[in-house]
Amino acid sequence: MQGMQNTVQTFVKPNHVARRDFITNMALGASAFWMTSGAFAEALTLTPSQTEGPLYPDHLPLDTDNDLLRINESTTPAVGEITHLGGTILDHKGDPIRNAVVEIWQVDNQGVYIHSKTADRPTRDKNFQGYGRFITSSSGEYYFRTIKPPSYGRRAQHIHFAIIRGNHKVLTTQLYVKGDPGIKKDGPINRIKDPKLKDMLIKEFKPLKGSKAGELTVNFDLVVGITPEDPKEDPARFRNPKYKKD
Repeated sequence: MQGMQNTVQTFVKPNHVARRDFITNMALGASAFWMTSGAFAEALTLTPSQTEGPLYPDHLPLDTDNDLLRINESTTPAVGEITHLGGTILDHKGDPIRNAVVEIWQVDNQGVYIHSKTADRPTRDKNFQGYGRFITSSSGEYYFRTIKPPSYGRRAQHIHFAIIRGNHKVLTTQLYVKGDPGIKKDGPINRIKDPKLKDMLIKEFKPLKGSKAGELTVNFDLVVGITPEDPKEDPARFRNPKYKKD
């Protein structure tokens, strides 16, 4: 993770002032906008981990900010249901964690990742960033603008998450769409047998109040520990060359 802090400080494109102000205001207002009354009731329960999967970007895009709908200075947005995704990163005591790096990656509206194994598909939306980062605020909040993920193959609709504290990845998990019928047959989510733990990863994508464009909003608070993840616990990740045995 060397150099991560310098890489992710800039989240928005400098020439898009209006969009910059919008994203900044959304992030700063997250404490009032995203928090739910039940968030701290789960503060001592760590968010369940999920597989990273085989399609974490093997080559990160040049643009890695928190707006996945536009790449660099492009004026053409990605296709899909615009979704405002935010929440708070908490520790096991329920205290917010500042300066944690939140990573997300997901398929575009055609079900394609930016990984080299799939990125050359003709159906890929080349205006979709596919990956983004955000450093949590002093109140532990994060914010992304992305699209509601479609289902693909045997997988339910989901967004991948990773949380990094210092130089250590402390959580890898996935966010699922409440009401998606694909959840019943999805392998990773159904490996969680405790219904309460499973429900921590399934959230409602609600209509954004006042939006005339049908935009959505979803709150996803995460509770993380302090112990670095062991990649050997994830078979898919263990096969990835970037994770090697000691």
